[in-house]
Amino acid sequence: MVGGRKSTDLQPPVLIKVLSAGAAGCVADLVTFPLDTAKVRLQIQGESKALVRGQKATYRGVFGTIFTIISSEGVRGLYTGLIAGLHRQMSFASVRVGLYDTMKDFYSGGSEDASIGIRLLAGCTTGAMAVAVAQPTDVVKIRFQAQGCKPRGSAGARYNGTMEAYRTIARVEGVRGLWKGCLPNIARNSIVNCCEMVTYDIIKERLLRSKLMTDNMPCHFTAAFAAGFCTTVVASPVDVIKTRYMNSPPGQYSGSIRCALTMLLKEGPTAFYKGFLASFLRLGSWNVVMFMSYEQIKRGMTRVHKSMGSLR
Repeated sequence: MVGGRKSTDLQPPVLIKVLSAGAAGCVADLVTFPLDTAKVRLQIQGESKALVRGQKATYRGVFGTIFTIISSEGVRGLYTGLIAGLHRQMSFASVRVGLYDTMKDFYSGGSEDASIGIRLLAGCTTGAMAVAVAQPTDVVKIRFQAQGCKPRGSAGARYNGTMEAYRTIARVEGVRGLWKGCLPNIARNSIVNCCEMVTYDIIKERLLRSKLMTDNMPCHFTAAFAAGFCTTVVASPVDVIKTRYMNSPPGQYSGSIRCALTMLLKEGPTAFYKGFLASFLRLGSWNVVMFMSYEQIKRGMTRVHKSMGSLR
């Protein structure tokens, strides 16, 4: 259904889905990146001993965080790490979104009425595949977003450019450093992909089958918004752990489980939902922009492909 099988359009080739998904992910990142930066800053807040002892928090709320970043770093501070973010979407969204229908068809044997279990399996598979490809870009993006909240010259402010960041991490922490937090990220993105893709897939399918909506932008908006909300509720704890662990200096945590236990003991259960509103605003708006862009870009590329084929 994400691929538009029951749409009036013909099923587009896999390459068009992959390219459309990567482009749509970049559009969504350009629109929602400030919210993502605010989310990361709120999630890592609490790591310092000073804050744990009760000193005043630097960031308060989504919009307060955005205002603080603009005041101290300028508007550019909201887009720190954008290049790595776009690298991530081109490699990440293209796999997890663009190959979802292909994996669903593979597991269902080409059936047009795949079960929820098949859809979940397809979502887990493409989510894990995407992390395996795009993990270094995610590490660099989060390091950039986090380093702006630390003083210049400190251990946190260590990268001056995206390519330098890739080289520095590989040199200082080894190639493994570029895949730091890969396991929690696989867990997080398997969950996220299942929630996003399956929720979007099912709601869109139900809306079309019940004839409440046609395969157009209002339908895509409704399904995407629901997918964003469900995803935020389920994935926030894993997302916070992933962000903390990937941003940590070498040796701070022995693993993602240790990171989770440290958070629980020092900050309590609410630490796992730090930046929840920012996450929802970001994921909700990201899903809306991404899926609506994806459907339109895919449809446009399919028409161009057909036109070129008819000219041959």
